[in-house]
Amino acid sequence: MGNRLTKLYTKTGDDGTTGLGDGSRTTKDSSRIEAVGTIDELNSWIGLLLAELPEDEPLIEPLTEIQHRLFDLGGELAVPGFQLIQSQMVSDLEVLCDQLNEELPPLKEFILPGGSTSAGLCHMARAVARRAERVIVTLSKDESIGDDLKRYINRLSDVLFVMARRLARRDGGHEVFWKSKRTQ
Repeated sequence: MGNRLTKLYTKTGDDGTTGLGDGSRTTKDSSRIEAVGTIDELNSWIGLLLAELPEDEPLIEPLTEIQHRLFDLGGELAVPGFQLIQSQMVSDLEVLCDQLNEELPPLKEFILPGGSTSAGLCHMARAVARRAERVIVTLSKDESIGDDLKRYINRLSDVLFVMARRLARRDGGHEVFWKSKRTQ
């Protein structure tokens, strides 16, 4: 396979527009580009989390798979009418979430993000996943977005939450329970 990107700048976006995968152009502040950018940011947070994890961490494999699926998801968003995210990918996240959650004690209170550096990074990724979902829902009000894509990003925030809980415990940290002013 030859070089796919031979020149990094094209100057075609200097007017505030960008090209989509179908050849059309849209403004760089459109809902679609906001969604693509938020997915890219989410993928970057997961990359930072992966860089923080030791080589023998069992979560590396599923997090790497998630990064690949997020790239697919961004590609689907960048090409209107194209579908890459499949229902099996959503099911895979559900199975992963259930497996990881089985190892954790039941959660009876809200927890604050943190507990350890890697757990905190995972919570950042979770928060960006939730923002990505909000942006995608906004986009779906004006344009057709695949149901599996919306389901995938919704499940992903749950998976990242469970991973953050697991990482906090693995790192010897602890979950910080929220204390309401009413209960203090």
